[in-house]
Parts: sequence; C-alpha cells; structure tokens
Amino acid sequence: MAPRGYSLNIAKKIKEVIFILLNYQYRVYPNTQQKLELTYWRRLAQYWYNWQLGERFKWWEQNRCAVNSCPLVCHLPELKDNPNYFSQKKLLPGKKKDLTLVYHSGELLDFTRLPSQTLQDVCARTKKACERFVKGDRNRKRSGRPRFKSSTQYRTLKIEGQVVAIKRIEKRWLWISISKLSGWLKIRLHRPLPDGFKLKNVLLTKKADGWYASLALEDPTVPVFNPNEIVPTWDNSMGMDAVLHEEDYLATSENIKLPSLKSFRKSQARLAKILKRKAAKKKGSKSRRFLAKRESREHQRIARARKDHAYNTAHKLISQGKSVFFYEDLKLKNLIKRNKAKQDENGKYLPNGQSAKSGLNKSWLDAAFGQFFDLLDYIASKAGAVTVKCNPAYTSQLLSYRDEFVFTDGSIREWYDNQENLLVDRDVNSAVNLKRVGLGMFPTIKRRRGNPVIVATITNSTSKEVLESLRSQKPTL
Repeated sequence: MAPRGYSLNIAKKIKEVIFILLNYQYRVYPNTQQKLELTYWRRLAQYWYNWQLGERFKWWEQNRCAVNSCPLVCHLPELKDNPNYFSQKKLLPGKKKDLTLVYHSGELLDFTRLPSQTLQDVCARTKKACERFVKGDRNRKRSGRPRFKSSTQYRTLKIEGQVVAIKRIEKRWLWISISKLSGWLKIRLHRPLPDGFKLKNVLLTKKADGWYASLALEDPTVPVFNPNEIVPTWDNSMGMDAVLHEEDYLATSENIKLPSLKSFRKSQARLAKILKRKAAKKKGSKSRRFLAKRESREHQRIARARKDHAYNTAHKLISQGKSVFFYEDLKLKNLIKRNKAKQDENGKYLPNGQSAKSGLNKSWLDAAFGQFFDLLDYIASKAGAVTVKCNPAYTSQLLSYRDEFVFTDGSIREWYDNQENLLVDRDVNSAVNLKRVGLGMFPTIKRRRGNPVIVATITNSTSKEVLESLRSQKPTL
C-alpha cells in the first residue's frame, strides 16, 4: 500500500503487465540562479501559450461573416488554414533560430533556453483548452472561452523524464539534474521513494510559498485493485450522510458523527482584513504586490487545512474495516445556485431569501464534499474497498426501521420513539437509509397527488439490524 498523499494517476497495460503511475509531490529548494532560470522558463511558456491562443482567435475573427450577410453579394476573405496542434508545433524550430520580440514590453525571448518537450507540452495544453471550449469535456460540458494567462496564472512546467537525471539520494534529500538548467536541483524528501521506480516526468509548480516538484513514477510493485470482487453485505458496508449542521460534518450508519473544520470560516476575518488593505493600495505598487502575496498564502493555508481534514476524516472511516461505503450523490452545483428573483406587478424586486442562501452556499463550498468523496474513493481503493454513490431521495425523511415519514421538516433534528424507547438522530437515520439504498433494501416510493406513498417495502427484514445500530453507544474516532 502506498503512503498517504500519493495520487493514483493512471493504469497502463503494456505487454500483459500492468504498471501504476503515482505522483509524489515534494518541496524544491532552488538556488538564486535556478530561481531566475525557472522564472524565465515560466515566462517563455506563458508567452508561447498566449501567442497560440491569439493565433487561433485571430483566425476565428478573420474567417467568418455575419449571419445576415449573403456570401454571393458580400466580399468574403480568402479562407486560411485553421491553426492546430501540429501546425503550431512546427513553428518551434523557426522560433529557436532567432530571438522573439514581444511588442508590448520590448522583451527579447530566447526559446532555446527551454527544453523542447516542455514547449511541445504547451502546445498540447493550448489544444486541450480549445477543445474543451468547442467540444466539451468527457461529460460533454463545455467550458468558457480560453483566457490569456498572466505571469501569476501560468505556474506549471512539465519536464519529461528523458531530460531529467537523478544524481544523488540521501536520507531526506534528493538531487536531480534537468537539461538546460545549471546545477543540481535540491528536493526535500519528506517521504521515501519506492524501490525500483522509473521516473516518467516532473511537474515544476510555482506556489505561494515556493517551488514544488511532482514526480510521476512508475511503480510495478503496487498491486492492482479489482473492485468487482467485493460483494456488499450489511456487515461489510457503511452509509454516510453529509450533515453540514453546526459542528457536524458527516454522519455514518454506525452511529458515528465526525466533526467539521470550517477552515474558511475561521480565516474569513483575517482574509477580509488583508483584502481591505490591498484594495486601498495603488495598483502595481510594491505594497500591493506584498499584500497580494499575503492573500495567496492565506488561501493556501485554507486549502491545505481543508485537504488535511479530508484526509484525516477519510482515514478514520477506512479504519472501521468496512469494504463498501455508500454516500449520497450530491448535486453540488445545484446546491449553491442563487435563488430566483421575485418581482411585484410594478417590477420592483422583492426579498427572495438570497441573503441567508449566500451564507449556506459559502458553507457548502467550505465543506468541499466533492473533494472529500474523491479522496475517500482514492484512499478506499488503496485499502481494498469501494465507494458507491446512492440516490438520496426521501432518505432524510423516512424512518429507517419503520415505514413512516417522521423528519418532514428540516428543523426536526431528533425524534423520540415511545414504542421503542429510542431517540433517533436525523442524520444517523439518513445514513442508515443510504446504506439500505445501496443494498437495494430501501422501499419504493411514488408521489400521488403530491404526497409520497410507499408502494413496495422490505423494511421488516432490516429493522432488527437498524435498531441495534441506533441503540449502540456512539464511539469516538
């Protein structure tokens, strides 16, 4: 099993042998000369990326006509070839023959100082950005028009493994050499490298607190996990409900509630103070750049605290020894939508509750359940477990051991059952129902005249197990 923090990238099948690519991210400590060279590399990649986008946009503007114009009467310019990945990559040898002048700044850029594979990767990034704009991603969702990147927005350089050599490895340090970069690059090994790895590529990223290197390693010793071999049962599965209420973050079917972190809420006042001071400074001034760096560091602390909380929560769940984890399929984009505007007969806008909804939207974004469930799926796969999305319809309303709609209002957080002498928590009850949905034991519910009606049910077959889980003592994780 790989240590915490390793990201599973892709599985390749080559000659009947399956290899796993793992990304290990480390902190890099370049010297002053290397910092200047890496900054210059970023400038070259940024210019090349923006130039390719500009050429594609220019072709689009020059090779179209208005919808109401007639091509038989109006003069149309001669159609030029559409610039693509291959045509733009062929321009690189010509760019390296002489210095390139940047007209708006007067810079002279030398493309020979950057490895050729890195420049080709910039072409691939431009191609992907334009394809997502025109065709959409794998889910057929189109993104906005690609934007020109500033020096702070273009942060990552991809260095292929063939131009990288590992020079020396000590207990806590690693030295590598990169083609066209003087000296050895010093890397801090806060976790050891696997034995027998093969370096595929290196991603050098400039973050708010310095440089980082993501090493893509091919490790044949990592076993391949097959999720189809796991059969979910009542004993080896767990249901999870996203709570987002007060200090609770997650509720499970094992009568466990995990606390939230609220990293953004805790740093909101400090961040607002920095933003207020930054807005009062003159644009382009040294003091404004200093406050902008402080702002980026604050956002970095918030993101790191949120990610660390997600890892800790996921490991606590995995330590329970379950093989299948059922969680609700949240439509996060719909949950953070703005309320529809309300108008009276005269067109005056009426209160629509958006002020309270804005605070709820902020809490949803701060909780980052999408990131958490992705990390849980990754950690579970390393531990030999699987995660399954479930439809959460009516799971928060129906009593898990009896076919009754008890929690009809969101303000009802607990319900006391006189017959069973049991205090039922709303969130734990919802987690149990999600587990029943995943196992196919949740009743069939349809709406008739606006009211939900239970059509088919097998609740009695699981009522005993549910009551045992609800009566159990709340363990601490």
